Amino acid sequence: MNLQRRHLLLAASALPLAAHAHHGWSSFDADRPIYLEGTVKSVRWQNPHAELQLEVAADLQLPANLAQRAVPAQTAPVDGKALLAKAVLPTRKDRQWEIELAPLTRMQAWQVQPIKPGAAVSVVGFTLRDEKGDAVVRAEYLFVDGKAYGLRSSPA
Repeated sequence: MNLQRRHLLLAASALPLAAHAHHGWSSFDADRPIYLEGTVKSVRWQNPHAELQLEVAADLQLPANLAQRAVPAQTAPVDGKALLAKAVLPTRKDRQWEIELAPLTRMQAWQVQPIKPGAAVSVVGFTLRDEKGDAVVRAEYLFVDGKAYGLRSSPA
């Protein structure tokens, strides 16, 4: 087998590993925002979007002041206050969640610094429909170090 063909086969065999975590946005239930907070266990700061593995406490509680949190204006029409007011805890009890953030160009536009394992973060976002399949959330809002970032679009 020639060297070029061997490299193509190796690249093709690695593809499913690199693409396993990406879900199409239509897979998520945009009518039911959920809230998660916890400790970052691992980070993938790469495209198609940054991802976090978040460990949540078994006794996760919805913050009483969640609806009053300030959220930044975005270029996309997002009613952040309504999303925060409507947010609930997930029904599934997984302790580990995959958090899909925004593409790196958008993370840079928001000036989000790469998040490190051990960081405490919270998110409001959307699970897969009926919370079936993977324990994954597409983050709408990311809260880290006292700052809120809207991830659907760029800052307004």
